[in-house]
Amino acid sequence: MRTQVAIVGGGPSGLLLSQLLYTDGIDSVILEKKSREYVESRIRAGILEQGTVDLLARAGVDDRVRREGLKHDGFLLGVDGTVIRIDIQKLTGGKAVTVYGQTEVTKDLNTVISGREGAIVYEADNVTLHDIAGPSPAVSYEKDGQTYTISCDFVAGCDGYHGVSRASIPADVARAFEFLYPFGWLGILADVPPCNHELIYAHHRNGFALASMRSHQRSRYYIQVPASERAEDWPDDRLWNELEVRLSGLAGPITRGPALEKSIAPLRSFVFETMSYGRLFLAGDAAHIVPPTGAKGLNLAASDVRILADAFREHYRKGNDEALTRYPQRALDRIWKAVRFSWWLTRLTHRFPSMSPFDIRMQVAELNYIRDSAFAQTTIAENYVGLP
Repeated sequence: MRTQVAIVGGGPSGLLLSQLLYTDGIDSVILEKKSREYVESRIRAGILEQGTVDLLARAGVDDRVRREGLKHDGFLLGVDGTVIRIDIQKLTGGKAVTVYGQTEVTKDLNTVISGREGAIVYEADNVTLHDIAGPSPAVSYEKDGQTYTISCDFVAGCDGYHGVSRASIPADVARAFEFLYPFGWLGILADVPPCNHELIYAHHRNGFALASMRSHQRSRYYIQVPASERAEDWPDDRLWNELEVRLSGLAGPITRGPALEKSIAPLRSFVFETMSYGRLFLAGDAAHIVPPTGAKGLNLAASDVRILADAFREHYRKGNDEALTRYPQRALDRIWKAVRFSWWLTRLTHRFPSMSPFDIRMQVAELNYIRDSAFAQTTIAENYVGLP
């Protein structure tokens, strides 16, 4: 088999890249290790920057997000029962974010791409990259007991943190930067009305809490827990009780319901440099991970994909490879800014085990400064809604 761009990974970044290339007349094939049902069932992020929504429109898959997504022009920071509202729309000249689950984005892209015969191969085992440093790369995989090879011009590694793409880059030409947080997020998804019409990021002596939603009738809540905790340690009633404590005075009544999904996600900041090697280009979680506090994971992946799709278009339409050469630099410039914001917001709102009483006082003082400073709120708003 031959294609122009072989895409490893059928998550939202790989799907979106394939669809953008298709709109530009560029052939691609996606190889995904898991089944379609598994990929579409993964519960992930739920906040889309305006630039991500615009990119979905460019890909021709924005009908449902514009119809069903919840447009938010602000969010709340809570500390000691005091609410600080960050008015995104006012502070950024009319911009907003949209609440729409990553699962739904994946379904929308799959619906479109599944109509293109041979565009995606699910349950592709033992994916291996070949000759990525040379002019004629290839990707092999196994399915139903047979081995297949796809020759291509380029390989796009969109296969996440544990994927084969990043591992295919020699260690002596790359460098990884990582920070592991000493806690995780215990999340619960339930078909109950949200406790507030806007997101609430709560700073509490017991630890951080987030009140979010996926729709007017589906809520998503998180609490900070030690990294050693297990979801089994938290029966539903215990989790609902703790949410009521941490969100007290900040939200309306919390409606309880059975968990549709409950899990603990570890938090890390991770950046891999470089994002290209020979004919291989990394995008999304294959190259970077951010804690979910800043709502940047999916949006950073979309930003990578936009830059990479534009670079491929320049190559095929004009024979110009300057944009491909500059891809790592352009992508990493935005990535590091988003990593900084996510790291800063996490440190601002969470209780770290190593914090002294002085550290806690400084944390509260900074939150109080934000409460009283329009300039500080503007900095938060422009980062939250998405940097250029």
